[in-house]
Amino acid sequence: MDSAEPLPLQSMDGAPKERIRFGIILLPNFTLTAFSGFVDLLRLSADEGDFSKPVRCSWTVIGETLAPVRASCGIQITPWDTFDSAEAFDYVVVVGGLLHSGPAASDATLAFIRRAAATDATLVGMCTGVFSLMRAGVLDGYRICVSWFHYWDFIERFPSVNEEALVADRLFVIDRRRITCSGGRASIDVAAAILLRHFETATVQKALRILLVDDMQKGNAPQPHPPGLAPATHPKVKRAILLMEQHVGRSLSLEELARKLDLSPRQLERLFKAETGKAPQAYAKQVRLRTAAWLLTSSDKTVADIASSCGFSDASHLGREFRKQFGLPPMMYREQRGTPAEAEYGADYDETFPGRAQAI
Repeated sequence: MDSAEPLPLQSMDGAPKERIRFGIILLPNFTLTAFSGFVDLLRLSADEGDFSKPVRCSWTVIGETLAPVRASCGIQITPWDTFDSAEAFDYVVVVGGLLHSGPAASDATLAFIRRAAATDATLVGMCTGVFSLMRAGVLDGYRICVSWFHYWDFIERFPSVNEEALVADRLFVIDRRRITCSGGRASIDVAAAILLRHFETATVQKALRILLVDDMQKGNAPQPHPPGLAPATHPKVKRAILLMEQHVGRSLSLEELARKLDLSPRQLERLFKAETGKAPQAYAKQVRLRTAAWLLTSSDKTVADIASSCGFSDASHLGREFRKQFGLPPMMYREQRGTPAEAEYGADYDETFPGRAQAI
């Protein structure tokens, strides 16, 4: 269960504080949307009227030095304070961005995260900021939310992670004093969830309305579905599809899938057929075959390796199912490289994952 109970705000000496204090760490090539959405909701909730004064809460951008940090879009932001001179915070927010470009979080940044974890501060990982929390060793025993887009990157970089603790089908997860978020627009929802711990609902709702956000999304709201998957409107079906994508190498049984969604197998079957026209297991097989088709044309893996990666028992099993779906064997599909699958699923992974060698 996500923990959303109000936390008592106390300083290091136990005295009550007047404002909630946020320390924000911007990693190299951070995502501007995640940072600006989070900060703007703090700003609009912190004061009455159009003054944006840090009355109810304050925020400070902190870094190893005062050198500007470049966002992935090229905009640079200068930290206001350094790790060594920064005050104590109630929340330390780490905003990440591009994984495959530029340096990762520095040793000094990781050390500061560890020091913050030893206090009463709650650590927040935004977008790929979750990777830095993991590198710092402060997520052991916690549930971790990652974007479906970076799920396999996370597995590759942290192979010893408990996959049962990974959540790639929700917008964010609050687990005690750790909050992890898939990024993007969900940063606004995370800020709202945090502020609702401490402020009246009307205060937060006013800020959301100013940002033209109808209502905040809860943590169990599904992430947008990956490309190539048929759209669905019911959130449980969206989450089911994301779980299928997440577990493409090990097909979940109908019972496992239903349990993860807090549904009965019969309920899930009914919802799935109403939304997609297919049974869950039939849809899951299409996800696995679509992934296999992409790997055939975007990697040099053998058919046997692809079969194993996509949850098929062996190359022969994949070959039989592949021929049924696409009308030709895997090797011929690879040779032709232009297939009916592209028209059927519309999933151009070279555009979706630019520069990435493989997704699994």
